[in-house]
Amino acid sequence: MIKTIANKQVVVGADFAGFELKEAVKKHLIARGWEVTDLTPVKAESGMYHRVGFALGSKIAEGEFERALAFCGTGMGIHVAASKVPHVHAAVAESVRAARRAAAANGCNLLAMGGFWIGHRLGMAMADAFLESHLGSGYEDWEGFLEYHQIGFNECEHFDYEAYKANGFQVVNPATAVLGSEPEGLAY
Repeated sequence: MIKTIANKQVVVGADFAGFELKEAVKKHLIARGWEVTDLTPVKAESGMYHRVGFALGSKIAEGEFERALAFCGTGMGIHVAASKVPHVHAAVAESVRAARRAAAANGCNLLAMGGFWIGHRLGMAMADAFLESHLGSGYEDWEGFLEYHQIGFNECEHFDYEAYKANGFQVVNPATAVLGSEPEGLAY
């Protein structure tokens, strides 16, 4: 059975450069009642960034976890590696708003953070924002928002490069949705 954010379950992992940030975020989440599965509990045994990214991504691809948090020096490398795994929609973020938007607008299921750039408190807030959001959340007043972004999610999830290439580098049977006017005062 998949471990979900509704049940406050998440998987985390880090390379040596993201390890301390991961530890701070993990401690914070546990204090808030989360069950945290750590694939890299020992810094010296954590593995190279891309291998940790593959391992985290596999937990999503195999249906074990709904969400993952990944940590390396910049967040970039582990994000790229995790993105190679089927069904992983990875984001790298450096702000709370970007972390929230990754889940709420793009349906991302893995958030990568960089220990070189992100302080512990910011990382904690980013994890909270990402884990407490889901596709469409926070945008209920924006007409067509969920439908518009659901199309993007679905077309990414089912992307077939060979079919795309054969179709003149165009999406095959693209769906459409009308995105209403941006609500006044929307800051992100």
